[in-house]
Amino acid sequence: MPDDAELAASLGGDFRSEYADVNGTRLHYVVGGSGDPIVLLHGWPETWWAYRKLMPQLAEHYRVIAVDHRGIGIPDDLKPSDGFSKKNMARDVYELIRSLGYSSAHIVGHDMGAMVGYSFAANHPEATRRLVLLDVVHPDETYYSRPMLRRPNTGFNMWWMAFNQVRGLPEQVFSGRGWYLIDWLYTNSLKDQESVTAFDRAVYARAYDTPAGIRATNGYYQAYHQDIEDLKGYDKVTVPVLALAAPTQFDQVRDQLSGIATDVRMVRVENSMHWLAEDDPDLVAREVLGFLGQ
Repeated sequence: MPDDAELAASLGGDFRSEYADVNGTRLHYVVGGSGDPIVLLHGWPETWWAYRKLMPQLAEHYRVIAVDHRGIGIPDDLKPSDGFSKKNMARDVYELIRSLGYSSAHIVGHDMGAMVGYSFAANHPEATRRLVLLDVVHPDETYYSRPMLRRPNTGFNMWWMAFNQVRGLPEQVFSGRGWYLIDWLYTNSLKDQESVTAFDRAVYARAYDTPAGIRATNGYYQAYHQDIEDLKGYDKVTVPVLALAAPTQFDQVRDQLSGIATDVRMVRVENSMHWLAEDDPDLVAREVLGFLGQ
């Protein structure tokens, strides 16, 4: 299996794998292209590799910085044990941008990365040029109302949101078995199975396969209670927001953003159930570049 440096090089251009020590942790990121900075934040259970299809297109116009969240892409002995609130993870990104010599950047986030992205815009508006959210916004009070047992044919049961709240057990169950979790998720949430190949799934499984990796990334979910409280104290985001969502998420994303952002453009991504940048990268690239002015 190629390492991150080899994966970055496989994209062509000048993409390379780098590290930075910021906000009390080490972050891994992949950078390439030239122009104004655009930061890409991935979802769970993925890595920066989730944007592999998008990065070359964006790098024709921007300096692309695809960031692994804290706890991913670094050795187990460096994985942090705390700091997983989306507010603090947004601080990671803010300090990374500053360490690279930028005062502001465009922010693109999917899933967990969208939560961090929204928090970035809420806490660092002066550093946010434009914000793109893919299929998710930010944990709020409605998360407490999500059913644990759905009636048949009434939607996808997101069991992992509760399971990842449990401390200690997930790393016992999934250590060395990350492939099974990730393969199940994609098998059940892709219209086209080749959108995320067996190779791609193996890349993600490697990042979520050790006890330390599972513990750290479960911290993203265990911080939801703090995230929900943090959101209550935020002013509305006033930077321009582009939100792309699959049909099943479209209304939820639109409705949440209507109360917490002032300038929102919505786009429905028909050919995806959730993994927008992997299912329909050309549409996502076109919409993002158009939104950013290219």
